[in-house]
Amino acid sequence: MKQAFSLFLLVLTSSAFAQISEKQIDELVQKTLTAFDVPGIAVAVVKDGKVVHSKGYGIRSVITKEKVNENTLFGIASNSKAFTSAALGILVDEGKLNWDDKVVKFIPEFKMYNDYVTHEFTIRDLLTHRSGLGLGAGDLMIWPDGNNFTTEDIIRNLQFLKPVSAFRTKYDYDNLLYIVAGEIVTRVSGKSWCDFIESRILKPLEMTHTAAAFSRLKDTSNVIAPHVPTDGKLKVIKRYQGQVFDPAAGIYSSVNDLSKWVIMQLNDGKYGANNQNQLFSKTVHNEMWTSQTILPNRKATPYTSNFRSYGLGWQLTDINGHLQVSHTGGLDGIVTQVLMIPDLNLGIIVLTNQQSGAAFTAISNTIKDSYLKLPAFDHVANLSKDSQQKEDDADKITTEVWAQIVKNQKDKIKTDLKKYTGTFKDNWFGNIELTEKNGKFYFQSERSKQLKGEIFFYKDQTFVVKWDNRSFLADAFLSFSSENNNIKMKPVSPLTDFSYDFQDLDFYRMKSPK
Repeated sequence: MKQAFSLFLLVLTSSAFAQISEKQIDELVQKTLTAFDVPGIAVAVVKDGKVVHSKGYGIRSVITKEKVNENTLFGIASNSKAFTSAALGILVDEGKLNWDDKVVKFIPEFKMYNDYVTHEFTIRDLLTHRSGLGLGAGDLMIWPDGNNFTTEDIIRNLQFLKPVSAFRTKYDYDNLLYIVAGEIVTRVSGKSWCDFIESRILKPLEMTHTAAAFSRLKDTSNVIAPHVPTDGKLKVIKRYQGQVFDPAAGIYSSVNDLSKWVIMQLNDGKYGANNQNQLFSKTVHNEMWTSQTILPNRKATPYTSNFRSYGLGWQLTDINGHLQVSHTGGLDGIVTQVLMIPDLNLGIIVLTNQQSGAAFTAISNTIKDSYLKLPAFDHVANLSKDSQQKEDDADKITTEVWAQIVKNQKDKIKTDLKKYTGTFKDNWFGNIELTEKNGKFYFQSERSKQLKGEIFFYKDQTFVVKWDNRSFLADAFLSFSSENNNIKMKPVSPLTDFSYDFQDLDFYRMKSPK
């Protein structure tokens, strides 16, 4: 693989930084499929208002082996957030709200942990990840799928999530506040978020195969299956379909349809023949692409970058002096990226049906390098090495934990499980039941039924829960207080997805053990 990719780089280099060709993109994607064990990928490139490349690669499912093409539908996950911002922008243009209107004006029951924050929280704050809440705080109300939390539950439970930083001082990515933003679209427009997105954005742009949620797709004959590496093998998993999550991550689309969205974005909201139509005003568009929350800058090999920030539904940075507007998205077994460089009138879309973010990054970086006329750089090899190192480091941690558990069993360490059993409650997540049966210890969430599994003694007052669903990759520590009346949790692996925000849970005992 490395030799083949080196030949690809030589071809690219010898062309004196020429624009990447269709053949080179084909070769790049094939290398990426192999390097990161991704079944299927779709790629589109938009340049100067035209689609210059749109193609599918690999297969939709390792079971059916059906091919991916340019119209294959993927869950675009958090790339849906920019659609929610656009929906609000349309309402701003119509004079129905302002970015800095208070949330309580439209949702009187909205309440954060702090009263001052509650009353000062604006629509802009909903979109900019600066609430003071921690990374992914409260996401266990939407993740994994199969829970019974409603939008109303989420709005009510925000008040129980404790901040980790002062209001508007720090970036920490969240999902729940985009759900609240979607609710504002509903209350102001009188339409559901899905209806608004489909009627006011998808229909005008003629994104005819796209739907605001999987359940609303008119034709599911060309849709990918999500895949997760599980116990050393790539497996098809059940599709995420929780509709509460839609304003943050619900849209299903193809690279062909998303190209229309990207062309409109690069045209300051204009679309249609001769760009005679305007989805939202240039003023609104500028606001969405203006830095709102500053992120710590970091070196992004091999680029020079002087700033990183978040706009309204978009990540903003500079790449060697060029503004880059982008976003990524991830659901179980699906990750995606939309990237634009406005100076070059360039857009790149990469959709995948596996959850390796390094795969889409390798593709988009290589394509944009050719348009930026940068020296050839082996992004596939670089990101593959980095990913492998992170996996090795994480495996070392988890292996040591499970080795200790196996040793405990071998040494026949006795633990009085009954004193740990009972019903425990977290104010926003609800109840869990810890039960003992035939010498084994079990965890079951009341409201998130998939969070169930066997619990194993680790050390001191700490146990580990091994989830029955092994595709979660999210086993967690349970640490009991000395009186066994309180439980704190945290992920075992550093690679656990941040939406498994176990660290935000604070359980207290409801019922004593019998």
